[in-house]
Amino acid sequence: MADYYDEKNWYVVHTYSGYENKVKMNLEKRILTMGMEDKIFRVVVPTELEVEVKDGKKKERERRKFPGYVLVEMMMTDDSWYVIRNTPGVSGFVGSYGKGSKPIPLPAHEIDPVIQQLEEPDDVFVILDYEIGDTVTITEGSLHGHTGRVLEIDFNNDKVSVEISMLGTQVVDFKMSEVQRI
Repeated sequence: MADYYDEKNWYVVHTYSGYENKVKMNLEKRILTMGMEDKIFRVVVPTELEVEVKDGKKKERERRKFPGYVLVEMMMTDDSWYVIRNTPGVSGFVGSYGKGSKPIPLPAHEIDPVIQQLEEPDDVFVILDYEIGDTVTITEGSLHGHTGRVLEIDFNNDKVSVEISMLGTQVVDFKMSEVQRI
């Protein structure tokens, strides 16, 4: 058996789709009730903030980065493997070849960026109902009701530049939520 089984490593657990948070909760309960805190350390469902701007309304929600998967930091022993593998909603480990074989842990270069993002979240996934070149209408402010064409979208500053024809052509910046696709 490889010596990485004697160390704390990250593993990927496959779950039934939509059950990631329930599996996380079940695992955390089983770890406590079965006294596995010294072998199974963290259970994580990586998420990112998703902002959707539709019909001029801004909605925020958490979005799973890896649907159908849960990350587990653990020492791979027969007991810890059994606890994870026999948790309701878990269909197996990624990197395991069946017949009771132990999985291979995630390499550091794959897991480190994911863990860093969890500790310092800065990613926001934005969904807009318009894109560059689309005709939009302004839904708020002094230019409410005017139409124009989207020239630029600045996700970092939550702004959209719109070309409006009104006594000549001018470019005006708006908040993403103040613009709606026609």
